[in-house]
Amino acid sequence: MKRYGKYIRPYWKSFLFGPILMVTEVVGEVLLPAFMADIINIGAVRHDITYIISRGLVMLVTALVMMAGGIGGAYFSARAAISFAADLRSDVFRKVQEFSFRNIDTFSTGSLITRLTNDITQVQNMIMMGLRLLLRAPGMLIGAVIMAFLMNAELAVILLIVIPLLACAIGAVIFVAYPRFEIVQKKIDALNSRIQEALVGARIIKSFVRGSFEEEKFARSNEELKEAGLAAFRVVILNMPIMMLAMNVTTLAVVWFGGRQVLAGTMPVGDLTAFTTYIVQVLMSLMILAMVLLQSSRAVAGLKRITEVLDTAVDLSDEAAASPDAVIERGEITFEDVTFSYYKGVPVLSDLSFRIEAGETVGIIGATGCGKTSLVQLIPRLYDVDKGRVCVDGIDVRDYSLRRLRDGVGMVLQKNVLFSGTITENLRWGDENAEMDDIRAVAASAQAAGFISAFPEGYETSLHQGGVNVSGGQKQRLCIARALLKKPRVLILDDSTSAVDTATEAEIRRCFSEQLKDTTKIIIAQRITSVMNADKIIVMEEGRIADMGTHDELLGRCDAYREIHESQMSREVSA
Repeated sequence: MKRYGKYIRPYWKSFLFGPILMVTEVVGEVLLPAFMADIINIGAVRHDITYIISRGLVMLVTALVMMAGGIGGAYFSARAAISFAADLRSDVFRKVQEFSFRNIDTFSTGSLITRLTNDITQVQNMIMMGLRLLLRAPGMLIGAVIMAFLMNAELAVILLIVIPLLACAIGAVIFVAYPRFEIVQKKIDALNSRIQEALVGARIIKSFVRGSFEEEKFARSNEELKEAGLAAFRVVILNMPIMMLAMNVTTLAVVWFGGRQVLAGTMPVGDLTAFTTYIVQVLMSLMILAMVLLQSSRAVAGLKRITEVLDTAVDLSDEAAASPDAVIERGEITFEDVTFSYYKGVPVLSDLSFRIEAGETVGIIGATGCGKTSLVQLIPRLYDVDKGRVCVDGIDVRDYSLRRLRDGVGMVLQKNVLFSGTITENLRWGDENAEMDDIRAVAASAQAAGFISAFPEGYETSLHQGGVNVSGGQKQRLCIARALLKKPRVLILDDSTSAVDTATEAEIRRCFSEQLKDTTKIIIAQRITSVMNADKIIVMEEGRIADMGTHDELLGRCDAYREIHESQMSREVSA
């Protein structure tokens, strides 16, 4: 728990005052039955109205102090718990942002969402309940037991029998419930993942008319969560009947034995009334403790999952970077005997060695799954190589600071992602301080200026999450403009013009050749026309380089390249 101390220290006053004020309420609750006993034993028996009024006023003042303590305790407890959870959520989110792709692959997206929301909310509820009740319940338990023994030690022996039996019953319930709550959290993970997949892929689901299939998958996940929840709460619901049974049996025993003492004249009626109240307080405090501990068992399961995220070692860091102040100046790239795999023993790239000169335009082509995207992801160090080196400007990418390395590399991925906000806000991801003239210039270079100007609100047009209110080609051009705004020394385009017509693509390439002469450009494409004018073309087959050269050189000597060329050219002729 030491690691969580830093979330308590900034709010230590709230963590301290919350329980203290709740103890004020507890003291009042313990004293009120004794005041009531005095009113009955002295005021009522002697018909002393003055005594009854004076004691009643004392009880009223005590009740007001209790109310103030309860309100203050609830306020400070809520403040402490919510602040703790907010800081913890920020740190977990920050840690997730530090994760490499490989780290993220170990957690499902749905699981990370659950940990950031549901799990932390469970911890927040545990802290809030704990600060309000964890001292209140034991305080009331101890105070009521002491007052019961002071009032009638013989009758209070009943508590020595009931309390251990109830403690064992509550312990058994918690012991059985804890692992079931862990299962519930995992089922919430699965359901969140299913919901996310269905919402992100809503258009695909509708286009393939697979709504009923997705509904069945959701129903299965929902049913599994329901069954897991019922399995947990079948145990939890035993808590209340056990407590009520104990309370009723104990009250009956107290009334039976206490009533006999009243009839015998050894116990005043007021004391029996107060004693019965103390018995109820003891049992209620045990019930509250059971509730807190049950809530804690679920929160501890969530805290364990949060700790897993915080304790995950980030496998990509720049702590050992030999040149943390280095920046990319030329954009020269070298691969030296590089081997890479997503999973151990299954290499995606094997023994790659080649060199890209600064300012060159290099095309990469090959069949689907041959490792083109994996290759370019090693340049900005989205993954680390298993063997060999990737160097930029003669420096191993592992020796750069991640920020400086990635600042020098602009990348348009296969899957284009835009964020909710205006077009201007999305483009400024490339440079948050960019002037509008610069934004318009890169939009023009990416052939996006025309359709942006056609929107009624122009560059202030709002994009929905994921950019769903623009076409695929428009989305690609906005992503290219965003990358250009970084003014990178290395620009990687991963099949980023697949949804753009050939005429527009030709204009984009022309702007690149005119405006980005000093920028190293790497273009991954399926269309051979996208790379045929490149300075160098790399042909890939099954994670290896089949050949490398200019378009004319490859046509003359590379069978794989020639087959791609002939296949695509023949389709264009027939079309």
